[in-house]
Amino acid sequence: MTSPSSAPAVTSLAPAALQSWLKEHQDLVVIDVRSAAEFESMHIRGSYNVPLPLLSEHTDELAARLGSRVVLVCQSGIRAEQARQRLGKSGIDGAYVLTGGVPGFAAAGGDVVKGKDRWDLERQVRLAAGSLVVLGLAGGRFVSPKVRMLAGAIGAGLTFSAATNTCAMGKALSAMPWNKAATEPTRESAILRLPAPALEEDAAA
Repeated sequence: MTSPSSAPAVTSLAPAALQSWLKEHQDLVVIDVRSAAEFESMHIRGSYNVPLPLLSEHTDELAARLGSRVVLVCQSGIRAEQARQRLGKSGIDGAYVLTGGVPGFAAAGGDVVKGKDRWDLERQVRLAAGSLVVLGLAGGRFVSPKVRMLAGAIGAGLTFSAATNTCAMGKALSAMPWNKAATEPTRESAILRLPAPALEEDAAA
């Protein structure tokens, strides 16, 4: 099996490959960059939760604690890819992004831990955006043509989101009360909890 060190140009990893790596490599670190609430709902056993905003704020410090085998996961791969790019700027150029995210890993028979069922953040973004577009079109017909500008604004926002690989709506939704976990990760509880690169410890469940 190809290792990250021998094929740094490859940035994606299939669920089946990750299952093998979890068994074969004690120095493997799996970083889940979703929100704490999403992580509570379902996560890969042994993975660490470092939400993307926290990772972005402490990228250099996190990079200093990562070894040569790093796999980044989220719901679909979008946030994990953003995390990979940020870590790349801090010297971690061999990180992998899990194809299909946590749901794909679970569907492939991977070992996951399940908790309280919640809608994932990306699904919430689709619902919010779709609802606002419908509201704008309906308001434009029954209230005022100016309300249609809401639909245009959402469309422009989604286009900008795709072009920049960012999501302001997702960031806003992640701050909502229903997306808060009992305990939110912090620098101390998430990043400093990671094993030092020289240690070969199994990741905590």
